Amino acid sequence: MSIKKNASIFTASALALAVAGAAQAYTIEAGDTTANIYGYAKLDMIYDVDDKLGNAINRNDIRLDGAPGSDGHTDLHAFQSRLGFTTATPAGGSEIKTMIEGDFYGGGGGTFRLRHAYGEWNGLLAGQTWTNFGGFLGMNPTIDFNGQPGQANVARQAQLRYTVEGFSVALEDPENLGGSVDSAASKSRLPDLTLRYQGGAGDFSYAASGVLRYLEFDDVGAAQKDSTTGWGLALEASAKVTPDVTLRGSIVHGDGIGAYQYLAPVGSPAYVASNGSVETIKGTGGTAGVSVAAGPGNVSLGYGISTVDLDDAVADGAMAATANEKFEGVFLNYIWSPIRNVTYGVEAGYHSRKQVDGDKGDAVRLQGMVQYNF
Repeated sequence: MSIKKNASIFTASALALAVAGAAQAYTIEAGDTTANIYGYAKLDMIYDVDDKLGNAINRNDIRLDGAPGSDGHTDLHAFQSRLGFTTATPAGGSEIKTMIEGDFYGGGGGTFRLRHAYGEWNGLLAGQTWTNFGGFLGMNPTIDFNGQPGQANVARQAQLRYTVEGFSVALEDPENLGGSVDSAASKSRLPDLTLRYQGGAGDFSYAASGVLRYLEFDDVGAAQKDSTTGWGLALEASAKVTPDVTLRGSIVHGDGIGAYQYLAPVGSPAYVASNGSVETIKGTGGTAGVSVAAGPGNVSLGYGISTVDLDDAVADGAMAATANEKFEGVFLNYIWSPIRNVTYGVEAGYHSRKQVDGDKGDAVRLQGMVQYNF
C-alpha cells in the first residue's frame, strides 16, 4: 500500500465547488483500488441585522413587519466542515466507484450526518446522493449554506439511478425531499420517478429535469382514502459570455412536488380537503445570477424566488392564512483564494417572506468565511 498527495479536484457539493476552489485529496493505493480522502474546515462568521436566522438562513424566522423582536445577532460556527472519501476499483472492463461523505450540519448544526453514500458501476448508481431532479447549473455561488431559493432541489436522498451519456433516470425515496400528503394517514406506495438530461455546447451548459409522483392517504379508521399524481419540471443553464463573466439561471414548476422545489415556503406536496379528496399544491420558482472575475476571485450577484399557491387550501380550512406563500433572497458576495486550498469570502444578503394573508417581513444578513481544504 502506498500513500501520496494527489492534485485532483473533488467537487464534493455545489457549495464546495462554488466557495472552496480546488480541494486536494490524499490518495491511498491498495492493490488495484485507489482511495481518495478529502475535506475541509470552514468557519462561518454571521451577523444578522434583524432577528436571528439560524446557522443557515431560515426564512421562517424572518420577523413580520410590525412584530416585536430584537435586532443584531452574531454567531460563529464550523458546522459545514466536511470529510469524505472515494474509491475506484477496476471490475468487468469498467470501474466500481464509491463515495461516502459527511459534515456536521445534522440537527441543524453540531451533529455529524451522512451526506453521500453510494456505489456506481456501468452507469448504475445505488445509494444516497444528489436527487436526479436537481442540478447546479443555475445556482449562483453563496457563502450561506442554503443559498438561493426557487430552483429544483439540490439536496440528497436514497435512489437507484441509471445514466447513459447525458440522460439519467432514477427511482427515489418518495417521502424525503418531495414529502407526503399533509395527513397522519398519508402513505407512500410507489417511489418517485425522476428523469434528467444535461448537455452543452462550448461555454453554454443546460439541463432539463422531470419528476412524477404518486400521492396517497388511507385513513382506515374513518374509512376514507384517495390518491392523485404530482409532477414537476425544471430547466437550468449557465453561460460564460466572456472569459470573466458567467450568467446562470433556472426555473422550476410543478403540482404536488413539495420540497423538490428548493426552499419551498411549504414543503407538503398535497393536503386532504374537507370532502376527503387529496388536493395537490402548485409551486413555482426561479433563480438568476452573474459572476464577474475580480482579482484572485469573483464577485457574484444572485436572486431567487420560491412561491406556492395556497389559496384553495386556506379557503378549505386545511391551512391557516398565516402560512408562507413566497420566499425571496438576494446575495452579493466576493469569494477569493489567495493561494491554493485557502478560500475567503464576504457576503451581504437580503431575504423576505410573505404570508397568504398579506403579512410580510424582511431581514438582512452579513456573513464571512474562512475555509482550508485538504
